[in-house]
Amino acid sequence: MITLQLRRGKAESIKRFHPWIFSGAIQGTQPRNQHIEEGEIVRIVDHEGVFIALGHYQIGSIAVRILSFDEIAIDTNFWVSRLRQAFRMRANLGYTNRKDEHSIYRLVHGEGDQLPGLIVDIFGETAVMQAHSVGMHVCREYIADALLVATDGQIKNVYYKSETTLPYKAGLGQENGFLRGNTTENIALENGLKFHIDWLHGQKTGFFIDQRDNRALLEHYSRGKNVLNMFCYTGGFSVYAMRGAANLVHSVDVSAKAIELTRQNVGLNFPNDTRHDAFAEDAFKYLQRAGSDYDLIVLDPPAFAKHKDALRNALKGYTRLNAAAFSKIRPGGIVFTFSCSQAVNKDQFRLAVFTAAAQSKRHVRILHQLHQPADHPINIYHPEGEYLKGLVLYVE
Repeated sequence: MITLQLRRGKAESIKRFHPWIFSGAIQGTQPRNQHIEEGEIVRIVDHEGVFIALGHYQIGSIAVRILSFDEIAIDTNFWVSRLRQAFRMRANLGYTNRKDEHSIYRLVHGEGDQLPGLIVDIFGETAVMQAHSVGMHVCREYIADALLVATDGQIKNVYYKSETTLPYKAGLGQENGFLRGNTTENIALENGLKFHIDWLHGQKTGFFIDQRDNRALLEHYSRGKNVLNMFCYTGGFSVYAMRGAANLVHSVDVSAKAIELTRQNVGLNFPNDTRHDAFAEDAFKYLQRAGSDYDLIVLDPPAFAKHKDALRNALKGYTRLNAAAFSKIRPGGIVFTFSCSQAVNKDQFRLAVFTAAAQSKRHVRILHQLHQPADHPINIYHPEGEYLKGLVLYVE
């Protein structure tokens, strides 16, 4: 195993258990000038040669993602142990034993589960695994085996979906597909509602699990409302609004494929229900031409800023989007508005929404401040993991 030595003064954040080492912190290899393969496990020492951590090496700004702060073997037992810890936490929270009404949850949330670069979502008996680092890609077979063991037999299929999440410069030629088992069953339950999970071609792992609790809250506010679900993707908010006895629900997404999936999910739960309609259209164009007949509007756009360089334009985008919604919603209406951009913090997002409210000259009150659910835990030493921000607003 190759050892990487840090520069003087660059070990402090690691000693506070932050799981990333940036390239500028690295002095070099010990002994010098050793070649490191991308994805290789490396040993980290401080400038005096004292051991600090073990982690996956990767070319780029984040040079090492830490797997352990103890000098242990990163072997089959390691993967089983870490995954079992994650599974036990979800079991303690009640996510793993409600299959008659609930079979969707996130099992591994990267740094939040001390497995940086790895995402695993569960849909019934199928785990959908995504690698966001070369190291996790290299270890995918070990992880797949460990998933079957660590979940006490609940998981029988492991689908690997990392074509779009791995660094393209790594040239891995990765293809999606089943690593263990196989199934065509793609319907799973969330709080008693059925959803088609498109893990083959859909965004992320095929379904945005992180909005589960927020969808349930929207259901509570939907009775008798005319609901507009912008950036609907699979129609999660729309289906919950339908069960919440909304008067009508309109779903909008620029993707015709997303609109078809939304229609399928609404049809699974509410066949032949005429309260729902869906439109494949740009969100801003739809809001521009929409009337002022909506009592409840959901704004759940894709990440406007994937990195800090895009922050300024992202904040302008959030302001513009929310201002458009404020200009359309009926007095006494409710807006659910979100940002899933990790580069945008809570205060920046709230300022963008505040600016939109001021521009619209509407009186706006905050009813709820929303975030990601418990199966998307935030490592207390890695505040960057708090990526989902949301506000529920009452608009006079």
